[in-house]
Amino acid sequence: MVPPSMDTKRWRETLQIGRSKLRHTYLKNGNAAALLHGHSRLVDKLLQTIWRHLSLPSSSVLIAVGGYGRQQLFPGSDTDLLILLPSNPDEMLGQKLEQLIGLLWDTGLEVGHSVRTLPECLEEAKDITVQTNLLEARFLAGNRTLFQRFTVAAQENLNAQDFFEAKLLEQQRRYARFHDTAYNLEPNLKESPGGLRDLQNILWVSRALGLGDNWNKLALGSIITVQEARQIRSHERFLENLRIRLHYLARRREDRLLFDHQTLLAEQCGYTDKAQHRASEQLMQRYYRTAKAVSLLNEILLKNLRERTSPAALRQVDPINETFQARNGLLEITDTDAFQREPSIILESFLLLQQHPELSGMSATTLRALWRSTPKINAAFRRQPSNQALFMQIIRQPRGLTHELRLMNQLGILGRYIPAFGRIVGQMQHDLFHVYTVDEHIMMVVRNLRRFTVPEFAHEFPLASGLINNFERPEVLYLAGLFHDIAKGRGGDHSTLGTVDARRFCRQHGLSEESTDMVTWLVENHLVMSATAQKQDTSDPEVIESFANRVRDQRHLVALYLLTVADIRGTSPKVWNGWKGKLLEDLFRATQRYLASGSTPLDTHLQTRQTEALSILRLYAFANDAHQALWAQLESGYFLRHEAQEIAWHVRNLHAKVNSGQPVVKARLSPAGEGIQVMIYTPDKDDLFTRICSFFERNDFNIVEAKIHTSRHGYALDSYVVLDEANRAAHYRDLLSFIEYELSQRLTPDKAPEPPLQGRLSRHLKHFPITPEISVKPDEKRVYHVLSIVAGDRPGLLSRIAQVLLKHRIHLHTAKIATLGERAEDTFLITGAELENPKEVLRLEADLRQQLQATH
Repeated sequence: MVPPSMDTKRWRETLQIGRSKLRHTYLKNGNAAALLHGHSRLVDKLLQTIWRHLSLPSSSVLIAVGGYGRQQLFPGSDTDLLILLPSNPDEMLGQKLEQLIGLLWDTGLEVGHSVRTLPECLEEAKDITVQTNLLEARFLAGNRTLFQRFTVAAQENLNAQDFFEAKLLEQQRRYARFHDTAYNLEPNLKESPGGLRDLQNILWVSRALGLGDNWNKLALGSIITVQEARQIRSHERFLENLRIRLHYLARRREDRLLFDHQTLLAEQCGYTDKAQHRASEQLMQRYYRTAKAVSLLNEILLKNLRERTSPAALRQVDPINETFQARNGLLEITDTDAFQREPSIILESFLLLQQHPELSGMSATTLRALWRSTPKINAAFRRQPSNQALFMQIIRQPRGLTHELRLMNQLGILGRYIPAFGRIVGQMQHDLFHVYTVDEHIMMVVRNLRRFTVPEFAHEFPLASGLINNFERPEVLYLAGLFHDIAKGRGGDHSTLGTVDARRFCRQHGLSEESTDMVTWLVENHLVMSATAQKQDTSDPEVIESFANRVRDQRHLVALYLLTVADIRGTSPKVWNGWKGKLLEDLFRATQRYLASGSTPLDTHLQTRQTEALSILRLYAFANDAHQALWAQLESGYFLRHEAQEIAWHVRNLHAKVNSGQPVVKARLSPAGEGIQVMIYTPDKDDLFTRICSFFERNDFNIVEAKIHTSRHGYALDSYVVLDEANRAAHYRDLLSFIEYELSQRLTPDKAPEPPLQGRLSRHLKHFPITPEISVKPDEKRVYHVLSIVAGDRPGLLSRIAQVLLKHRIHLHTAKIATLGERAEDTFLITGAELENPKEVLRLEADLRQQLQATH
């Protein structure tokens, strides 16, 4: 007899050679089904050989379960096995089973196994995951009679209706883990909404109900049509191929479409870079469109299966009109061919959902009929005045707009009705701060606008809620939200291109000139308010005047503010924060005051700010002259850039330390409601900004604003707002004390400066880098220069910039640090002799670019 070690080596080689051949053949022909079945058969033969070799008792049985059971064994997947015994194993059998599992691992199989008796199987099947696995059991070796008893008992133990409800609940929980969206940047091909699990769920439920375990059987049973079966299989093949290639690329089981693999995967699938879209973006757009279709099919077919099996489906029918009725709280079309004969009722169905709050959705037959009728939405359909009127009725309804637009998008109707929207469906944006596809982002923006109108959410954005409830014809806001990014990915300025689309739509749909002008103006200017708030010195009256001239009047200001807040909130859950909210609100209120009263002389601004600060100081019982020693050293620019309460805070802490030789550092919670405000007062020195940046970066604080002022007697009076990246808000008092003590120590003259933090690039930034954009231009008054930087964010970035400025003897006056996800958009107001020399400016830009492109 050959020693077991030799057998193990031979089996391992057999498995490796077999897998290598399968991989080679697959990479030549791309046949997913052949690969999955071939891999299953290869493992079948190996397992049967080992089972016989070990002479396991003839009363036991080896069973394939799970994905292996249905003969869909992916390259990196576990081999799921059930070893069924007639009774609990004795010691000798237990040792043999241990030897079996050890041999399988030594052979190179990653085995997931369980050893059970029949009663144990039935007991364990109370768990829905186990029950699902047993549903796909397939005989491999051993006692066929016991296997037959097992399959009969498992089927008898299965309550189809309970199984159905359990699988629906399981799916809801799975969706919740992925935030109920298929549009994740790194989706899971198997588990994400719209992934392979959604298709498997349909077959599991239909199999439990005795209706069929594959798409052909469902078609034969009229559960789906032959065409639908073909479409489903096409989507399934695409997802299977992606998963197979992903396993081969990762050389292990990996079901997430990680950034690390997207580019290589796209190349393998035949995509190439184009002018406006990377190969990986084209691949991901197809994936997202597939996931959307799979999610829709999952919803339609599970609803259809429920209607077929639920006796309640025959009751509670209430007519709505000649074409539609309500059945069990769902909108149902009375004749499934009606959409084909009379396409205009396609839009009417969505309007009815809005007008009947008692309806929770559409029936499976209605959804399927709508899905089949989408080709009817063509140029003639779009030109028909009655259809245009119906669409505008949908936009103007007081409830249900977000839900119906999402459903229209899911069914492909919105993209057919607005062709420009159809082009951006599933289009990813690798700009490092949008985490949704363009269409999903647009839906989020419209949702946010509608959310402002709901009283239950008024506490989230009180200003926005108050403004929108007094805004006439709010449909202009929703249309602006719908069109603001609709031209993404075409090349050129998407705001300008989108304006053309929006104007054409508004005129076709009969909007007044005033409303048309408002929609197009909002689309064209939707980035202006955020850029002004985050990149310009809004304490400068001339900045406010320029912005006010652009918005023209209060209505345009309100509309732009509402759209801007909704837009930023719709990019990513991480991009919005209280600080950004305060910047926008401050700009809004300053512009509102300007529009109400007109321009105000600079001296009046200064006097007003100082008077407010003195009033605050009197509340703290300060003497009338307490401020004089400090204010005598400060120039007018200081009073313009700081709010009255901040000026008073500075006086309270510095009135007795105007000539202090030691650094004074004070910290408090930011009045903006988020973050920490830090005041630093110390004799000025060249590397001060570098030291401060290094301290905050090393201690997980993100600088969002820096106001730098140098007094007449050579002191730096700097004000920073920082956000706590480590989420230590529960210990904020300790944080304030830590900042005050540690930062003052770091700023003492005898302390050597620390080198910049060497932070690593994120995986997203590594695979989708941003080419740094650097601009140095004089401001309108030619007093300062404006340094604008756009780059991928990373730890230590600001320190790197500070070191370059120090090297070139550049003096910093104000910094606005805008971090959008993993994208930094920073603006600095600077002065320096080198800035007057064009060659030196080029050297400055080159040094900054070198630092920003560093990969470590």
